[in-house]
Amino acid sequence: MKPAFGGTMSRRRFAQALVASAAGAGGALAGARRGAAADAPAVPSKPAAYGLDSRAERSSVETMPRRRDPIRITKLETFLVKPRWLFLKVHTDAGLAGWGEPVVEGRARTCAEAVRELESYLLGKDPRDVVHHWQAIYRHAFYRGGPVLTSVLSGVDQALWDIKGKALGVPVYELLGGPTRSRVRVYAHVGNNPEALKKRKAEGFRAFKTGVLNATRSGIVAPPGFIREAADAFAALREAGGDGVDIGIDFHGAISPQNAKLLIKALEPHQPMFVEEPVACQNVDVMAEIARGTHLPIATGERIFTKWGFREILEKGAASILQPDLCHAGGITETRLIAGMAEAYYAAIAPHNPLGPISLAAGLHLAASIPNFLCQEQVNLGEGYLKTPFTVEDGSVAVPAGPGLGIEIDEDALKDKIGHDWENPQTYDPRDGSVVDW
Repeated sequence: MKPAFGGTMSRRRFAQALVASAAGAGGALAGARRGAAADAPAVPSKPAAYGLDSRAERSSVETMPRRRDPIRITKLETFLVKPRWLFLKVHTDAGLAGWGEPVVEGRARTCAEAVRELESYLLGKDPRDVVHHWQAIYRHAFYRGGPVLTSVLSGVDQALWDIKGKALGVPVYELLGGPTRSRVRVYAHVGNNPEALKKRKAEGFRAFKTGVLNATRSGIVAPPGFIREAADAFAALREAGGDGVDIGIDFHGAISPQNAKLLIKALEPHQPMFVEEPVACQNVDVMAEIARGTHLPIATGERIFTKWGFREILEKGAASILQPDLCHAGGITETRLIAGMAEAYYAAIAPHNPLGPISLAAGLHLAASIPNFLCQEQVNLGEGYLKTPFTVEDGSVAVPAGPGLGIEIDEDALKDKIGHDWENPQTYDPRDGSVVDW
């Protein structure tokens, strides 16, 4: 091999020169990095764990040049709110605050403590780096996911989007690509009460949901009378509402596969909008078998977490309507990705929400930003919680127009609703005292 200015060079000498050159370049690069890091706050080092080398403990995202004034999170404040909710208020040094609902039903105090455990990460961070914080909170937990951790992450995510929208002066749906619709269809719960359906219909609702009559008494193999009575109860709702309304029915995962198949056949003439959780949501293969055996849409998702949880359901065709809960599945960030996955499988999104008005607002922004939205569940439009509650007109509510989530929590009205000790119902079979699903 010839050197650059004539003569010859042995392979060994060339290799030595190459190593020396690389070492010099590495030293220069290290020096440049040290200079750039000199202006950044010092981060205390920690001893290596499990024999691993020391790793970077501060993301370079935090040192990126900003075309905006800095905003820092200063406080995480939680409120146990009746009837069974947990509200989160994320404070900042810019005077902006964001709201979320980081709760698992019946585990509100557990979730409040889990929020407190996130303070060491979130305090001092810029709340506008929403996806970066989602990744850090989810992936830095060695044991990832589950109902508590993912629900807490969901509530934090909602609050951070709320702050980001307020900081930019735009609704959250604008940050997700702009509106796909101006109004969002919602449905109401009516139990197995035809008069309740008529009342909600007079209030403006055009879609409803019921449950299976005496579902907890179905047993492993139900007698013919159970199937007939449950189908008749749905037929009475259909008669009360007429053919111009939609009525979904929730099996709540509490019906055995064999009973579910019989009941679905009995319901088919009455055309439910969907059959929700016909069997336990973890039983994906059986749910897919049920889906192939009926023309009725199968829905599931309220107890599924993150995109990874929904992947198998879509791949196996177990449901054509997904019901991620924005307080459980990963917040706005993750549910938007789940909706994109569903679209690729021609599946619709009908967000689950048996919680409060913050969760509802987050769902409305999601609905306003995706093409494959079907209907939004709600149990509270914000009366007594929001300064301006949502209103239903011809079956839908307007997409919030204000910045962030577009809602204002009425903290004065909230004062007499603080504190609760709500627990999940304990249900037993009256025939033998055995535990049954609720």
